[in-house]
Amino acid sequence: MNMDKERFSQHISRGFNEELESLRNEVLRMGGMVENHLDIAIEAIVAGDSKMGLAVAGRDHEINQMEVAIDEQCSQILATRGPAATDLRLIVAVIKTITDLERVGDEAQRIGYLASHLASSQQHSDHYHELSELGEHVKKMLHEALDAFSRLDVKDALQVVEEDKLVDEEYDMILRQCISLMMEDPRTIRRFMDVSWVARALERIGDHAKNISEYVIYMVHGQDIRHLGLEEIRQEIGVE
Repeated sequence: MNMDKERFSQHISRGFNEELESLRNEVLRMGGMVENHLDIAIEAIVAGDSKMGLAVAGRDHEINQMEVAIDEQCSQILATRGPAATDLRLIVAVIKTITDLERVGDEAQRIGYLASHLASSQQHSDHYHELSELGEHVKKMLHEALDAFSRLDVKDALQVVEEDKLVDEEYDMILRQCISLMMEDPRTIRRFMDVSWVARALERIGDHAKNISEYVIYMVHGQDIRHLGLEEIRQEIGVE
């Protein structure tokens, strides 16, 4: 464990240590719930299961409640502990991370509703193979971003940042396919519009996973790398 990581867990006050550890655990618990909702939403698309899609869409309030609770926990720590340096960066990163997780939950809700629409269509488009692959990709990114958050692992966080470019390429490919199919048969416009919206929601989830990974780098190095290219990031934080 490096010096930065040690400073996140060593304080004179044992109570402060416990509060920060509890905060990180709650973020990871929220992340696990978001991953579960996303997994079900994607399965609803692939299986053509309308009930499954509507069920997961109806559970978005659970994620919203967790965001509010964790935000309140952050406010209490800011008010009572006056954190500075690495501790303050942790609080800031947590606040930003739960916002992105809540938005992933919103996208999972949207996918759930779209799954219901697609299940009611007369044709099931080969189980939406490309959507399934894109879904697996963004699920992996989100899981790895949360894992990097848990371990404060900058290298793994940077890997997620790099993966986002591939997700963008997969999204563009699906969008081009949808446009082509809609032009070939105007009767499919509604269905492939829904497919393109699912792909867009998945692409946005990849963006949120990237954001979370950038917050990990901020926590450890104290540098905001959101608007830097990959080579600039590596130079800034000293990672090959």
